[in-house]
Amino acid sequence: MITAKASVLEQFKAPLALRNFSVPLQPEPGAALVRTEMAGICGTDVHLWKGELPITLPVILGHETVGIIHALGAGLEKDWSGQPLYVGDRVTWTPGLTCGTCYYCAEKKIPTRCVNRRAYGISQSCASEPYFLGGYAEFHYLKPRSNIFKLPDDLPTESVIGAGCALNTAIHGVERTGISRNDTVVVQGAGPVGIAALAVAKSAGAGRVIMIGAPKHRLEMAKRFGADHVIDLEQVKTPAERIAAVRELTGGYGADVVLECVGLPAAVVEGMEMCRDGGKYLVLGHYCDAGTVAWNPHVVTRKQLSVFGSWSSEPRHMKTALEFLRTTRKEFPFAEMVSHRFSLEQTNEALGMTASGQVTKSAIVPSLKS
Repeated sequence: MITAKASVLEQFKAPLALRNFSVPLQPEPGAALVRTEMAGICGTDVHLWKGELPITLPVILGHETVGIIHALGAGLEKDWSGQPLYVGDRVTWTPGLTCGTCYYCAEKKIPTRCVNRRAYGISQSCASEPYFLGGYAEFHYLKPRSNIFKLPDDLPTESVIGAGCALNTAIHGVERTGISRNDTVVVQGAGPVGIAALAVAKSAGAGRVIMIGAPKHRLEMAKRFGADHVIDLEQVKTPAERIAAVRELTGGYGADVVLECVGLPAAVVEGMEMCRDGGKYLVLGHYCDAGTVAWNPHVVTRKQLSVFGSWSSEPRHMKTALEFLRTTRKEFPFAEMVSHRFSLEQTNEALGMTASGQVTKSAIVPSLKS
């Protein structure tokens, strides 16, 4: 038996603990054992740390992960796309495991709402074997039916982690909303989800994209990704001023599509007023419950808005995202999003810096020496 390290969330709003677990060296049929190369820190991890999503503890956080296959269980021969899998292959995977047979999976074809869905790094407890069910660890165990994707040699690990789950989420959301060629799009929030939504909107044919966010280093990254205009929250400080700024940039009408990528309830109220009459509004950033806000539904009828919600993503969005990353590396440099790397021993520092917005994207690198 050998053991390996993991950083474990044992109590909400408390430091994660470094623990050792025995490594399941012989995966069950259909499963895989992967040595973690890099795991991204998502904004959702911060919400989980704060107890803003009901999950069972203890949990090894981390649902954006790239690793090297260490062992394959019997019968696991191909990835989700049909490519052969071998020990030594570099892979990533979707965090969600769905049943395929419930009402939402089988009948309504909305697997993101599977009633039996469990997600690595979120709702997979590490209280019992196989333990390693999140990215903040030296190893990651992939259960049978996991959606594994072999990574092409010309796609850097940093690109996959820089995009994280945000790109899959944005592809799913924009797919539900629809962006027509030459639409003016507003993106609320310049974090990883907002940057990903900016890239997806641009690739979908948006004529102009207006990014609203802070701090300045994130807005600079938004410009690097092709934002046509940026509105700095630190300079344009009130909702009324930001709504007026959007209207001024859109000839007084408002945007065709507004994408909420913030996760703050008040942003929804503000964003709907940024839409033109007959426009579309997508709530994308509220994966966790950040609370309620007073809101007047008359805005929807008065403006004849189409309002959409989108939750997580499906394996097909991961496939699209990986090809998107591979073919648009110069146009959308997601690898540059990874601004800070931390060892497992530095996980609490990494979470704290992510929560404060000091970083563009943090990553845990288990092989890194602290």
